[in-house]
Amino acid sequence: MDNNDILIRLRYALNIKNKEMAEIFQLGGVEVSVPDVVKILMKESDDAETEERINCTNSMLDSFLNGLIVFKRGRQEPKPGQQTKTEPTEKINESVNNLLLKKVKIALSLTTEDMIDIFKKAGLRVSKGEIGAFLRKAGHKNYKECLDNFARNFLKGLAIKYRG
Repeated sequence: MDNNDILIRLRYALNIKNKEMAEIFQLGGVEVSVPDVVKILMKESDDAETEERINCTNSMLDSFLNGLIVFKRGRQEPKPGQQTKTEPTEKINESVNNLLLKKVKIALSLTTEDMIDIFKKAGLRVSKGEIGAFLRKAGHKNYKECLDNFARNFLKGLAIKYRG
């Protein structure tokens, strides 16, 4: 599953319009116009339209997910005396799927039980321990890489939960 496919599925699951997608990218620090959003959301095919398709890089996806957090929850104000953190835009050791689970969990204010329910709606049984392992920092002894199957089922469960 590539980054464009993740965006397509996430957009469908959360019922996000093209204009909102461009706004979310902007909140994440990437300038993307509405026509560019349409090109990013094109499905890969053998047509001549494939040449117009814009591939979503890992840093673009990370910026979109950061923007989604700001879009859903608002910008976090730094506490008095706290410096603003500048996160690297691309996590080298971390899987894109793990990043997806973490940031969607934050954006939608999901608990572990909510995530278990979302996986259950998609027909996949996942334990609290597995979800905890997906949400750990890369390099932790209990870290587990989230495979495409889990990410695909998570997005499917989100679509069932939010779209009915």
